[in-house]
Amino acid sequence: MTETQVRKAITDERTDLAELLAGLDAESWDAPTLCKGWRVREVVAHMTMPYRLSGPRFAFEMVRAAGSFHRMSDRTARHDAAELSAEDLLKWLWDNVAHPWKPPGGGFEGALSHDVIHGLDITVALGLDRKVPEDRLRLVLDSINAKSVKFFGVDLKGIQLRADDLEWNYGSGEVVSGAAQDLLLVLCGRTLPAGRLHGDRAKQFTRPS
Repeated sequence: MTETQVRKAITDERTDLAELLAGLDAESWDAPTLCKGWRVREVVAHMTMPYRLSGPRFAFEMVRAAGSFHRMSDRTARHDAAELSAEDLLKWLWDNVAHPWKPPGGGFEGALSHDVIHGLDITVALGLDRKVPEDRLRLVLDSINAKSVKFFGVDLKGIQLRADDLEWNYGSGEVVSGAAQDLLLVLCGRTLPAGRLHGDRAKQFTRPS
């Protein structure tokens, strides 16, 4: 994809997610997601954090977190989710569907991955039947490498992830199969609801039923 095409994919993905979020009730905004300890509102607060944080505030928050981005982003998501209403958070997303933010070193492909993965954190946890369009999903899957898998701390030794809805696989060994977007979540260290993955070692990445 060209840069223009990737940026359009980002805009489309954020728009799709904003439309989905607009249809959630108050109870759903407070429901847990696949991001441990985060409800839907914390995930949306995290996704929209780059649009709210100025450079000086980002630096200040990083100092407060002793240089840990994970600690800083968790604290900021929890704070903003408590301070902002669901309507406010949704407006931040709507107003920035075409925002040119890129994660450090990740490029626009990294921005798309960020939106797709966190969108799935919400939809899969809520049991919503939303399929990420294949062109966007393939772009994210193609960006996965050993470094990113290591970052998420996923143990895939002796395992091959194999999609059963499109031609894609990752790793080698005993097969764990499922929808490509579910396998993407596995690569990102998520634990999925029961019944979404198949294979003798699927339970390694699945919550008890």
